[in-house]
Amino acid sequence: MMLLTLTTYFIGELSYHGVVAVLFLLLTAMVKGGLIIRDFMELKGVSFLWRAIMYGWLTIVCLGISISYVISI
Repeated sequence: MMLLTLTTYFIGELSYHGVVAVLFLLLTAMVKGGLIIRDFMELKGVSFLWRAIMYGWLTIVCLGISISYVISI
């Protein structure tokens, strides 16, 4: 998790921009969000419905941001 955070920090510090950088940052955020849902929120052992709601919400938000970014270019 710390490595993913440092990666996103250095991408910002090095002023990378463009579709590839933004999509990589969103992918990194999605992976980190998945780890938080699974481990921090302890949703590993709950019913499929709760996991589907949480992972679905994360996916919809990240897809919405990425589609909005690509459309605005």
